[in-house]
Amino acid sequence: MLLTTDRLRLRKMNMEDIDDLMKIFSDPEAMKYYPSTKTREEAEKWIEWTMNNYSNFGVGLWIVENKNTGEFLGQCGIVPQKVGEKVEMEIGYLFVRSVWGNGYATEAALACKEYGFAVLEYPKMVSLIDLNNQPSIKVAERIGMKRETTIYKWDKYNDIYACYL
Repeated sequence: MLLTTDRLRLRKMNMEDIDDLMKIFSDPEAMKYYPSTKTREEAEKWIEWTMNNYSNFGVGLWIVENKNTGEFLGQCGIVPQKVGEKVEMEIGYLFVRSVWGNGYATEAALACKEYGFAVLEYPKMVSLIDLNNQPSIKVAERIGMKRETTIYKWDKYNDIYACYL
């Protein structure tokens, strides 16, 4: 276990999480702001990429579970992200649609923000968000991020929300 909040437990992802992750990756609505849904093979690559981030950067996306029941809720964490010419540490989050609206993304993202600043001592963290993704924008704003600029990445425009230590 890596982080806990009042309701959530965040832990490292592993290959055994693939069935749970497919609840998100196979849902066109949950994946609306990604290029497409993901196949199992793409989900395996996602998990490998995440585990490489753990090895190379000490951070990555973490599995978010209900602390009391162990139910899989989604993923949230800190991911190195190339923004222009530099690498920024991004707070990313993606949850199962059936649990949207319960504040889990905000609670998990806030825990990641606090961990990034207090433990890892990052001076800045960002979130790259599709211009039309109002729910993600609201999460970023709720945890104290402010819109700084817009960049073109992943074949579309994304707003960069940022917060500072």
